[in-house]
Amino acid sequence: MNNSVRNSARLMAAGLRALLVLTVVCGVIYPLVVTGVAQAAFPGKANGSEVSSHGKVVGSSLIGQRYDKGQDKNGNPIPDLRFFQPRPSAGLGSNKDNGVNTQYDLQVSGASNLGATNTDLIDAVNERKKWVSDTYGVPKSKVPADAVTSSGSGLDPHISPEYAELQAARVAEENHLDAKKVEALVKDHTDGRVLGFMGEPRVNVLELNIALRDLAQGKG
Repeated sequence: MNNSVRNSARLMAAGLRALLVLTVVCGVIYPLVVTGVAQAAFPGKANGSEVSSHGKVVGSSLIGQRYDKGQDKNGNPIPDLRFFQPRPSAGLGSNKDNGVNTQYDLQVSGASNLGATNTDLIDAVNERKKWVSDTYGVPKSKVPADAVTSSGSGLDPHISPEYAELQAARVAEENHLDAKKVEALVKDHTDGRVLGFMGEPRVNVLELNIALRDLAQGKG
């Protein structure tokens, strides 16, 4: 009996030592090493690809955000047309009425999973297309797909150059700016395909709007 108790005690002590060692190695040393390497080699990415404007962090280059000036009587956001608008955010979300994330909610990411024949999706696309057409004065046939559909994550920070160019004249008018200067901003902030052949040309809306604000305030 005494030998059995001693053996059990030794096993428990060994298990406790292993637990403590693994906790220190995996829970303290390893995270510190990985964090240190990330901060030294990729500080921008390690900190969330933050975007700053005049010394203040205003967002991430990887996450889209809305530009609104309040809500209507039904609680729907009213886009602030002084700024370039992002593509819709309509992934799975926490909206109490329809379960759809329309606010670039960072705690929720994902597609709506609605098929091309789904009537809710068709109605939403048609409604967005009408809004873009009426707001920016273009035929519905000229409205780019990314202006009326969300990305797979619902958090895409980019829009197509076509959608940015479509908005340029209205944005210039709202800010009392020369339209050609605003169009030049769009071109300056258009990124080409990765390595020249992967993906599509794109415009980061946050970075474009920062440049726009600086131009409007005479800082650009």
